[in-house]
Amino acid sequence: MTNKLWFQAGVGIILTLVIIRLFIEVQGIFDPLFIIAGTIFVPLLLGGVLFYLTRPLLYFLENRKFPKWAAILTIVFLIVLVFYLLFAMVGPKVTDQVNSLVDNAPEIINDVEEYSQYLLAQRDRLPDSLEEQINDMSGQIGDRIGDIGGWIVSFLTGFISGVITLVLVPFFLIYLLIDHRKFVPFISGFFSGQRKLWVIKTLKDIDHTLRSYIQGQLFVSFLVGVMLLIGYLIIGLDYALLLALIGMATNVIPFLGPYIAVIPAILIALVQDPIMAVYVAIIMLVAQQIESNFITPNVMGNALDVHPLTVITLILAAGNIAGIWGIILAIPFYAVVKTIIKNIYARRQEIRSTATREV
Repeated sequence: MTNKLWFQAGVGIILTLVIIRLFIEVQGIFDPLFIIAGTIFVPLLLGGVLFYLTRPLLYFLENRKFPKWAAILTIVFLIVLVFYLLFAMVGPKVTDQVNSLVDNAPEIINDVEEYSQYLLAQRDRLPDSLEEQINDMSGQIGDRIGDIGGWIVSFLTGFISGVITLVLVPFFLIYLLIDHRKFVPFISGFFSGQRKLWVIKTLKDIDHTLRSYIQGQLFVSFLVGVMLLIGYLIIGLDYALLLALIGMATNVIPFLGPYIAVIPAILIALVQDPIMAVYVAIIMLVAQQIESNFITPNVMGNALDVHPLTVITLILAAGNIAGIWGIILAIPFYAVVKTIIKNIYARRQEIRSTATREV
């Protein structure tokens, strides 16, 4: 019975739960490690994203007989140049739109409140159960608006902390570019024989999965931002560039990103011209359909092969567990775990097939 897969899986699950339980009981001991991990998490994550974006360029330069130090310096210079050009071309326009939005914020808030009051005035025509839900939601919205000062303070504090943290990103990127080839030999060095070959293959598959997701997702987000910008400019929407950048940024959140991006765009459109909100919704719908049916399949292919229902489930669960970071990282984490499990299953099948032939 101990050779059965279901038995081994059950024992593994039980041991995992026991370890988690013991870890919870003594988690106070690991608080310093959590603080250190939380400090380096964001710069390491951003450094890893930049690493996967720039690694093809590193290989290209090395194939052209560039010394590694020269290739890395070239990459750092190009990154600085790209960010400078983006800031020089887009920064002033975005700054103007942000300042204009801040200046017009009181008027926009008043207009949104008038629309809300109008909609709430129509609730008597709705069923009692729906009317009760709307009353609860309006009360919650009022409470949230009352905390807007705390939100602003938290945002500014987080922004300053984020700027300071970003200073560490170049250091992580440089060390990843220098030493990334040492990672697989270091890990596989703890194993030997066929197990070592399996570890090497699994690590390469994980690397392929992460590379496909990061490069593909960022490229798709860029294209979505371009489509939104073109659509917003065509209909003459105010703050078109700023809203398109918001759409580009939120598109890294699977499934929920487009719906988050359309909220500020619709609010601005309602204030500008109510019919404009319909145009914004149509633009977002068209961009989402083009992205999901044409861009993503051709850019990312079947590298992840995650069912949409699985995506929704993962996002909802990860959001409740780890907030916004859980939502962003749930899909790549699931893809990595799935890759490991597939390699374990393939290895077991290979061992079973070999044992059967020998018998």
